[in-house]
Amino acid sequence: MRTTVTLDPDVGARLKELARERDVSFKEVLNATIRAGLAAETPASRRFVVKARPLGPRPGTDFSRVLRLADQLEDEAIVHKLELGK
Repeated sequence: MRTTVTLDPDVGARLKELARERDVSFKEVLNATIRAGLAAETPASRRFVVKARPLGPRPGTDFSRVLRLADQLEDEAIVHKLELGK
């Protein structure tokens, strides 16, 4: 099969170098390299498992304290912005 392939300069140079080292044609080195790449086995990836946990509030959680803290933090942020002149 004939086809046109555009190689990056470093890849083409390395293939030419291999052809000289092995005393074979560029075509032979290119085909051997592609075959080796296609035959290379990719490692099987391990399956990722997420352990599900309940996301609800814990028994006995007092949300009135949480809401008071949120209000306090919001008030402090507003005061800080006013002090900066924003």
